Amino acid sequence: MTTAATVLRGPVQRTDAGFGVVHAAQKTLLVVDDDEEILSLVAEPLAKAGYQVRTASDGPSMFAILNSSTVDLIVLDLNLAGEDGLSLCRRCRSQRNTPVIMLTARGESIDRIIGLEVGADDYITKPFDPRELVARVRSVMRRVYVPQEPQEPSPPRKASFQGWTLDFRSRRLTDPKGRVVMLSGNEYSLLKFLVEHANEVLTREQLLMLAPHHNLTEVSAQRVADLQISRLRQKLNDDARASQLIMTVRGQGYVLAAAVIFE
Repeated sequence: MTTAATVLRGPVQRTDAGFGVVHAAQKTLLVVDDDEEILSLVAEPLAKAGYQVRTASDGPSMFAILNSSTVDLIVLDLNLAGEDGLSLCRRCRSQRNTPVIMLTARGESIDRIIGLEVGADDYITKPFDPRELVARVRSVMRRVYVPQEPQEPSPPRKASFQGWTLDFRSRRLTDPKGRVVMLSGNEYSLLKFLVEHANEVLTREQLLMLAPHHNLTEVSAQRVADLQISRLRQKLNDDARASQLIMTVRGQGYVLAAAVIFE
């Protein structure tokens, strides 16, 4: 049925009686046993569970596969002719981190302990229930291949623009000469919003969301936005009549016209 290296392919996902739905896309297992009947008993349920299964009958064919392709887990028989499973497991562990499940007909706990000590991740005793085999493979895969949560980049600590620096942690604004310019809470929120949306036209309605303006008419609310911008311009020494920083876009709103560097 098998040669020294055989490939059995299973579906990427499959619902099979006794096995359930398995998400085993692209995972490759290597089964190492010198008994062709055992190879079949191990390989077939794993292939049905959705894994790609390769087989080997001894140490040389096992390492030939490991050195030429990617293997995600090894099911390794303990009692192989020639170099035994314990020796192969130890040698494998010295070269790579591929997880190993030992397969043994021995029931003595000492053999299982030695197997774990030389680097096996789990063991299963023959004869075995195919469902237990699949469950143990899944369990080891879950432990070893923990999905990595995408790490969100750390929020910037400060922003620099035209010599000015806005520190987000201390909520402090520093002018080009290094002097601290005091900002009210509303002024800080407004400047931070402008900085985070630099070179983007922001409407008065967007700016008003940063400060309370309840029970104001539309005209009054727009005046509040204009007043906030005027006060912030004063803090930034930005002359409204010839603004070079917070510019008015007639009929639309305001824009912070500056290159901003976040650190």
